[in-house]
Amino acid sequence: MDGKGVVLVTGGSGYIGGWCAIALLKQGYVVRTTVRNLSREAEVRARFAKQTDPGNRLSFHAADLMADAGWDAAAEGCDYVLHVASPLGVAEPKDPDELIVPAREGAKRAVRAAIKAGAKRVVLTSSVAASSKDEGPGDWLADESCWTDPTDRRVSAYAKSKTIAERAAWELIAAEGGKTTLATVNPALVLGPVLGADYSESVQVVERLLSGRVPGVPRLGFNIVDVRDVADLHIRAMTAPEAAGQRFIAAGAYAWMGDLAALLRARLDPAAAAKVPTRKVPDLVVRLVGLFDTDLGSVAPGLGRTHDFTSAKAQNLLGWRPRPTEETVIDCAKSLIAEGLV
Repeated sequence: MDGKGVVLVTGGSGYIGGWCAIALLKQGYVVRTTVRNLSREAEVRARFAKQTDPGNRLSFHAADLMADAGWDAAAEGCDYVLHVASPLGVAEPKDPDELIVPAREGAKRAVRAAIKAGAKRVVLTSSVAASSKDEGPGDWLADESCWTDPTDRRVSAYAKSKTIAERAAWELIAAEGGKTTLATVNPALVLGPVLGADYSESVQVVERLLSGRVPGVPRLGFNIVDVRDVADLHIRAMTAPEAAGQRFIAAGAYAWMGDLAALLRARLDPAAAAKVPTRKVPDLVVRLVGLFDTDLGSVAPGLGRTHDFTSAKAQNLLGWRPRPTEETVIDCAKSLIAEGLV
């Protein structure tokens, strides 16, 4: 060991959590990670081993967002905590609390455990869903000063959960933090190579294009960020003194789904891209189908609108640089193919 320190990464079996753990191990940190059930340890270790040899610097702890057990033991003796674990949800649940309560209570449990352990800093994985401007008509550009209004009925349950959880973490640090500081990383649509079948729902954008599960390309766009760059920003926010008390948007270039489809067709073998749709789906069709399909219904308000997020703060303050969208999308697609997931 080179004395870099001990880091707890919550949700190590997840997409972002896994890449955070791998990046830390590559840099020489001792890593602890939480999973809901220790029966997954062998599977997660095998995934990490494909990327790096952790030696004896990786250990696992059982902890659940909705239970107190395990959190203090996992955080004890840690220099830093990366709280990545949080419920994901593209489809709207019937009860928003299905997402909100685990996200909020999990954030509070992780921050409290970090404070009790005397950790130097907590980095919370939030989302640009917590940094949006109002859901009214028109295009906009948002930065870290923007906060989503969770009382707006047009805001999705997922966006509410990320906003409420992040607010709860900031309030807890302000009230009880002491020497423990907080920073948040707010990623846009996270793509890039998958470690296995347990990838983020964001990757479905590429998976559905490759598998032909979308009959055409809607006028939807988003900022894209590579999961490896998200992990890099977590570590920068963890160690930089100037990151204390700051939010950081992790976002690369803005791209439309049509751009992604064209990129996949241009860069992949013709056989691999054979099912990628070429025709465009009119907005009206998406809205009509969205009346019966909650997945489509939740994204229909964004049709044809540019909701852009800037990562200038992370780049200027922490020297962070997102890689090109093309690299991220193609690496994502190739990994899905290699893992037999499309």
